[in-house]
Parts: sequence; C-alpha cells; structure tokens
Amino acid sequence: MIDEHPLDPDDIVDTVLTCWTAIFESRLGGKFRIGHDIQPKPQIMGFLLHELIPLELQSRHAGQWRPEKDKVDKDLVYIPDSGLSVELKTSSHASQIFGNRSYAQPQQGAGKSKDGYYMTVNFEKFSKDGLPKVRLVRFGWLDHTDWIGQAAATGQQARIRPGSDRAKLLRLYSSAG
Repeated sequence: MIDEHPLDPDDIVDTVLTCWTAIFESRLGGKFRIGHDIQPKPQIMGFLLHELIPLELQSRHAGQWRPEKDKVDKDLVYIPDSGLSVELKTSSHASQIFGNRSYAQPQQGAGKSKDGYYMTVNFEKFSKDGLPKVRLVRFGWLDHTDWIGQAAATGQQARIRPGSDRAKLLRLYSSAG
C-alpha cells in the first residue's frame, strides 16, 4: 500500500526536516527566534509541524495536495483521490504516537475516518543540549483496530498497538541512524 501511495518516502522525510528547520529559522514579532528566545512546549512544536507540513507539500506539489479545510478532511488532502489523503500525528515521545480516544472506536456517522494513511513524526523536547531534533518519521496505513483507547472512563487518549506500530508504520527516517 505504501509503494502505491503518491507521496515519495524521500519527499516525506525532506518535507518534515525542511519544516522542522524552518521553525527555528522563523522570527516571531520580527525578532524572537524559537529555540533561542522562545522554547515552546511540545504541543506547540507539534502544532507548528501539523500546519507547516501540509503547506510545504502543497507548495511542492501544487494542485495535488492541500491542507485540511473541512471537518471531514484528513490533515493532508490528496486532491485527485481523497482516499489517499493522510492524517498527521506528532509526539515528543521517543517512539510512540498518540491520538484522541475516538481513534480506537469504529466510525460513527459522518466525520473524519480514522482508517487510512498516517505520517508520524516524533521529536525531542527542548533541553540544555541545544536545539531539539526530529527522532523518527514513519508512514503507513492504520485502521481504528490498530489503536488502544485509554481504559479510564474519563481518559481521552489512544495509542497505537505495539504490533501495529512495528508492522504497519514504515520507518522512513531515524536520527539514531
């Protein structure tokens, strides 16, 4: 399924790393730099990647890709065939990716399908050792049955089953080599 997808693995990795670098090259308020003057929490870094990656792919492949516009859209929409659209997940965890608890539940009515292609990006948190790096970039197909919902009734988190993580998400990049 991955071989048949219109996104090239090298293009995925280059896009992610380009966007990650762009975050640190940007200036806020005309003078403040992320990583130097500002060290955002992981949720903010994930948000920035979530916004920049679709925009970068739209810029590279005009007319083929666009960011999410509607509630039913995946994060990255493939214009010629929405069935090849991609959900983007980011995390500061070393290797795991998390989603809303609804990812572990069957589709209920209209809305964004939880089954489909996923691009996942794991990155480091800020530390005293310099700028954080992208740890992992993976790509693959996940179904709602590949997610484990948090057991607590008030829990809102889901994680990918370990077997699904290894078997269904192809590692495209690892900072460890």
